[in-house]
Amino acid sequence: MKAPWLLIMVLLLGAGPGIAQKRKSKNAAPEKPKLVIGIVVDQMRYDYLYRFWGKFTNDGFKRLVNQGFSFQNNHYNYVPTYTGPGHASIYTGTTPAVHGIIGNDWYNRTTGRNIYCAEDLSVKTVGSTSKAGEMSPVNMISSTITDELKLATNHKSKVIGLSLKDRGSILPAGHAANAAYWFDGSNGSMITSTFYMAQLPAWVQAFNNRKLADQYLSQPWTTLLPIEQYTESDTDDQPYEGTFAGEKKPVFPHDIPGLRGKTFDLLRSLPAGNTLTKEFAIEAIKAENLGKGTVTDFLAMSFSSPDYVGHQFGPNSIEVEDTYLRLDRDLADFLKFVDNHLGKENVLVFLTADHAGANNPTYLKNYRIPAGTTNGAIMRDSLAKHLNQKFGKADYIIKFMNQQIYLNHEVAESKKVNLVELQEECARFVQRFPGIMRSFTADALMRSHWATGIGMMIENGYMPYRSGDVMMVLQPGWYDGYGRAEIKGTSHGTAWGYDTHIPLVWYGWRVPQGESYVRTNIIDIAPSIAAWLKIQEPNGTTGKPLLEYMQK
Repeated sequence: MKAPWLLIMVLLLGAGPGIAQKRKSKNAAPEKPKLVIGIVVDQMRYDYLYRFWGKFTNDGFKRLVNQGFSFQNNHYNYVPTYTGPGHASIYTGTTPAVHGIIGNDWYNRTTGRNIYCAEDLSVKTVGSTSKAGEMSPVNMISSTITDELKLATNHKSKVIGLSLKDRGSILPAGHAANAAYWFDGSNGSMITSTFYMAQLPAWVQAFNNRKLADQYLSQPWTTLLPIEQYTESDTDDQPYEGTFAGEKKPVFPHDIPGLRGKTFDLLRSLPAGNTLTKEFAIEAIKAENLGKGTVTDFLAMSFSSPDYVGHQFGPNSIEVEDTYLRLDRDLADFLKFVDNHLGKENVLVFLTADHAGANNPTYLKNYRIPAGTTNGAIMRDSLAKHLNQKFGKADYIIKFMNQQIYLNHEVAESKKVNLVELQEECARFVQRFPGIMRSFTADALMRSHWATGIGMMIENGYMPYRSGDVMMVLQPGWYDGYGRAEIKGTSHGTAWGYDTHIPLVWYGWRVPQGESYVRTNIIDIAPSIAAWLKIQEPNGTTGKPLLEYMQK
């Protein structure tokens, strides 16, 4: 009698793991996500997540943090911290020193003029008669994680980038993308360039025909909540806030229909710009069947409006808070759609920012905190006079931009002035100006290496044939005043935490709930995705995968 029971027990025990494994396999996440969604919020400081936490819904930012994994100490590891370099660094897994997008624009010594980071005069606009579509990723010299996904799947994966800003769409989508779309303020439509296609797909034309931009601009901007509830922000109508053109005071309600003018560009500076971006992203997923194929697809989306609002009103304004409260609702709508359309377990999402933003110097000085703005025009004029006195009269300086000094190499050679000596003299002289903490010469950057600190950040942002001859580092609390003694709103671009510390939250496919305070860098995102997808990292990657910190 015992033998049959023993046999049954053996069979049951032998089968047990198999049954358990089958159950586990049935409920486990797929081997690879069906869709990766990169969400970049333009000019989102890390502290916004928690400053406005009490007024967020449970389904937007809170959902990402509470159900995902948040790296609380995530930073940019280079300067200058601008939009173009930020988006490129997120998706290439490396810094401007490698991918080449050293600023939103820079001086081109070959042509003798400034070049825009996404500029490509060899292509034409698709979807408009303007020149807003003469753009491509041609100036980015390394591959992106989106490029590598296309290569890994023999180009079966679909990759689409979208944003109000061209650079916020083009650089993340990479060189091999199926499409990148951005907003044209001249006609209120989403457009692209002949780099990607000859004409807009029918679904994009149908989206443009909805004329959402026109609808949004026909409504005043009022606060989402009663204005007295915005206790996380300064009171309305502060001296550091800018105004819309034609507006007397920076106060709610903003009369958008009366201020819009003849174009649709004002939409960029409104929370409704985020809503249009969200609606377009939903249409892209549906129309392109993203996540419905046999390989992983990638949607790279960027919310640009927070940057415009922040620049104009400053991070302590009610306008900025209202923008984030409304963005939270847009994120909630988008995540709900993605869950219903594809399922959370099939989608890998990350949310981060292309840079953060400084407190306005006027605001800081009201509280006796040291701050200020530099005046590049005065610095250039004084430096030019000094160089004339020391080396003889000549036009030694070509350009002051991105906290860099470009020198005229041909003039130096013709005057028989040693270029290294000229650089060093400039570096010494500019340090006498208020707000300048340190300066680095191109020669020093070429001959030295910094593993940490400010020197590392300067080195990571320096590319010999695109960068200037002298790089300046501003003191904490200071930023470039663009020739003005005092500016409204805010800016960014420095090496300090208020410009470098940004959120990084992962959500969805195989992402456990949790958080980490380990120091991470923005360049770690792309190699992390590559490791998860088991594909090659972008060819210039200098970041590291973060998967070990997110083990269940």
